[in-house]
Order: sequence, then C-alpha cells, then structure tokens
Amino acid sequence: MTEPAAHPELDRFIAVMQRLRVECPWDARQTHRSLVHYLVEETCEVVEAIEAGDDTDLREELGDLLLQVVFHATIAAQEGRFDVDEVARGVADKLVARHPWVFSDQGVPDDLNATWEAGKRAEKGRTSSLDGIPERLSALARADKVIARTASHGVPLDLPSELITAEQVGVEVLALVSRARASGIDAEQAVRDALRSVEEDVRRREA
Repeated sequence: MTEPAAHPELDRFIAVMQRLRVECPWDARQTHRSLVHYLVEETCEVVEAIEAGDDTDLREELGDLLLQVVFHATIAAQEGRFDVDEVARGVADKLVARHPWVFSDQGVPDDLNATWEAGKRAEKGRTSSLDGIPERLSALARADKVIARTASHGVPLDLPSELITAEQVGVEVLALVSRARASGIDAEQAVRDALRSVEEDVRRREA
C-alpha cells in the first residue's frame, strides 16, 4: 500500500475546531442534536454545487460538510467517546475489508454491488435486505434504495421495470405530484405508505 500523504492543513483545521469548542461560546454549547439541521443543510448544498458544476462552490461546500464531520467528532472526543482519528480509522478499515480484490490477492467479483451488500450484511449482522435503510430519507430516495436493495438480494418485486429516459422520469413524477395535489393527497406520504406495504411483504418473504 502506498505511503499516506501528509495533510498539514487538515491537522490545522482540526486544531482550529478544538480551540473553537473551548473559546467560542456558540461552538462550545452545540450538541450533536443541535447541529443536525446544519448537517442536512450542508449536505444539500454540496449536492447543489455538484449539480451546478462549479468547482469553487464545490470546494467551499465540501469544506462546510467536513466542518460538520469534525465538529461532531470533536464533541464526541470531549465527552470521552471517540475522536476524529477513530472515525477515520474506522472508515479506512471498512473500505479495506470491503475491497479484498484491491487490498488482497482475491479476484474482482462479477457483481461488485452484490459483493458490497454481502459484506455489509456480514459486518452488521443484518437479516433482511431492507435493514439499514435510513428512515429519514425522502420517499423517492427511500423507494430507490428499497428497489435497489431487493434487486441485489434477489428478492423480486411486482413493479414495472421497463426502461425510460431521465426526462420521462422527471415529467411523469411531476405529473403524479400535480395530480396528487389536485386530489388533496400528500404525495410524499402516499409513497411512504406504499413503500411500507412493499417492505412488509419483503420481510414476510425473507422470514
């Protein structure tokens, strides 16, 4: 494995955050919970910068997102739970373990996605293809995740699967949302309700 490069500015950034937690009243009183909406906001702004294709904005927004990661790790370190090095070690160890075809002599598997999901299941002791999908995802993002997970685990769903274009997806989803609104239906909740039925059926079949 190649020798890791030094990152003096990253070390400086961590030191700045540690000092702010001690000397700035606002930073000092923040908690994991009080920072949640900032984390969500900064994540959305990174997505917007990526979609805009602006490197200056992307660099800035990635920095703001990194601030949230280091902020949470600094809080945890002050409480004696874990620090930013443990966060970095954990994700590096996980990536090495989940890529044996890179970090060992194992050959590249035919289905990388299925192999990745199998590794996650083994690590976390998951018993269902649906375990670990965040509840806070939007209905559309959660639907995509549920369909992808069941497909990678060989659990068939009785849903259409014909190919369409990105433009058709956008038009059809907007049309459905418009029809739902005209009918007095909350489209987000309607999708969540439909997903709940799908997930219950999948879990029954997996049991």
